[in-house]
Amino acid sequence: MSLDAFVLGLLEDPIDHERLLYVASREVLYNPRRRRAYEVRGAIPVMLDTEARDVPAEEHEALMAAPDGVWTGEDA
Repeated sequence: MSLDAFVLGLLEDPIDHERLLYVASREVLYNPRRRRAYEVRGAIPVMLDTEARDVPAEEHEALMAAPDGVWTGEDA
């Protein structure tokens, strides 16, 4: 289940307060600046830094190139 546009417009990284890349096919919100991924569980984003995971370089490239990637924030 994907996140709706209203929710995407509100989401930001809880640490650096910048936008995130939402990749629905991987159920993840990704911060490429910090290389941290937040899981989306059943259309609920888990935005706790203690629950986020580090992303290795290979996965970073795949997430950044994902065709279904959408940026969060006001323009979402």
